[in-house]
Amino acid sequence: MKLSELYWHRITPLHFLLWPLSVFYDFFLALKKLCYWLDILPSVKLPVSVIMIDSISIDDGGKTPLLLWLVDCLLAHGFSPGIITRGNYDNPGPPDAVTTTSDPHSVGGKTFLLAQHCGKSCPVWVGNDRAEVAQALLNAHPTCNVIICNDGMQYYRLERDIDLVVVDFGEQSFGNGLLLPAGPLRMNLKYFWNSGIIVANAKPNPHTDTSKWGKTYNMKLINEIAYNVRNPVVHQLVSDSKNKRVHAIADADNSCWFFDFIQKTGLNAELHSYAENHRFIQPEIHFAEADIVLMPEENALQCRSFADSKLWALPKKAWVNSELQAIILKKLGNNSTLQS
Repeated sequence: MKLSELYWHRITPLHFLLWPLSVFYDFFLALKKLCYWLDILPSVKLPVSVIMIDSISIDDGGKTPLLLWLVDCLLAHGFSPGIITRGNYDNPGPPDAVTTTSDPHSVGGKTFLLAQHCGKSCPVWVGNDRAEVAQALLNAHPTCNVIICNDGMQYYRLERDIDLVVVDFGEQSFGNGLLLPAGPLRMNLKYFWNSGIIVANAKPNPHTDTSKWGKTYNMKLINEIAYNVRNPVVHQLVSDSKNKRVHAIADADNSCWFFDFIQKTGLNAELHSYAENHRFIQPEIHFAEADIVLMPEENALQCRSFADSKLWALPKKAWVNSELQAIILKKLGNNSTLQS
């Protein structure tokens, strides 16, 4: 477990000292939302529908696979979506398009992954101000009729039509139950009392009271099939590699779930963990004695330019309750009627 995870999932004297800051943070978010609701702070209304996807915790919680599922769903039903995100929080910069040739360390690993998957069918733009990024995307792609905002649950300046909030009921999901900076939660759990759409990964744990929550839709993450990075059309079950010499590599952001998966699958793999947002180089993924080098897709795509035929990527796929697709399409249809 990472040092940060040990911090988020414990109660220590430091947490008691930080608890007042968590209370202030909660008050600040409530006041900020009220100011936008009362039009004290100006908001931006786009001429197209806006869907916000975010996680209640600082962890991804399955947000990225859900976003990819949503893109496929919208494309299949005749919509032209576009994705906006802040990308690399250390240096988000002005609005800019993300392509398959972008530097993953400049735009962020998950943003780069979105660009690799969506390609020309769904443009991905990144930048500091989401409203400006959305306007820039629409100017560059006038046929786009749905904006998907990747994160931004507390970003009320950009008005949205649908909120999708991802909740991961995994073992470490809610941590110590405190808000930032004392805990991993970015929003008070009371937010779920009147939130738009809740998407749950795994079943609720007995320690979390969900009786007052709104309608919850189920999502399951599937990561059983890997693909060859040099030849992506070649797929195989990870379990088929049990009798092979495997090296499993991940950065700290992915190592926890990835190594747990390796162990549950029963692979006899040598594990290699690197720092969060590590910039991989060719010698770190090259093992002469290995039959397979396996990495989380986010990390593997960053190594594509110098990968050999032994490198395989493990993606996460979202299987979502069919009700969710119906409700999203219904809301988008109603919103289009109102806008026309």
